Amino acid sequence: MLPRIQRTPHQVTKTVGEQLDASGYDRGRLLGVLLTHSHWDHVSGLGDLQVPIWLNSSELHYAAEDSDGKVFRNVATGHQIHEYDFNSPSYLGFPSSFDVYGDGSVVIARAGGHTTGSVVIFVTVPSGRRYAFIGDLTWQLDGIRRRVERPWLLRKLADSDPEQVRQGLLRVIALADLMQIVPAHDGNAYDGIPHLPTRLTPVETPGSAEQRR
Repeated sequence: MLPRIQRTPHQVTKTVGEQLDASGYDRGRLLGVLLTHSHWDHVSGLGDLQVPIWLNSSELHYAAEDSDGKVFRNVATGHQIHEYDFNSPSYLGFPSSFDVYGDGSVVIARAGGHTTGSVVIFVTVPSGRRYAFIGDLTWQLDGIRRRVERPWLLRKLADSDPEQVRQGLLRVIALADLMQIVPAHDGNAYDGIPHLPTRLTPVETPGSAEQRR
């Protein structure tokens, strides 16, 4: 569905649904899919999950109207759209937020700039470890470590408001010592995030599986 110039070489492996099933995860526990933004490379697996899609009104409008929303509009067909509002105050330097559970464990902060409604998702797990899933504020951890933004041409092509992206990037750079920053396109950024365990096969014993984990 993408123009040829935008197509990237990639190989599809296990879908998100297949990965959840392999772990024995009960998909009925899922409240929905919470997107950082609606570009094709962040949404193309939605068709494999029949759960609500969580979007704010700005991103919902972007996904419905912008040419970059074509893939989203296709894979989101038949899904319930759960629209949330930023009804909470500023959060860690971002101007407004939405606390999903009301306990600070999952907080969505309005970022904007990459798309009009793009967000940063802050997650605190029971161990106290904290993560900031920043979508495409930067594509690589180098953008955080070296305090650099995308080259000029890529900013013009990729971002709806490069200045807003710059401000959001500066905000997450300031948080780098407090939590793990996770740009979506840097595999190294995911190091240390726990994996769902896979179910034991008949030839495995609980002890051997535990050792591998």
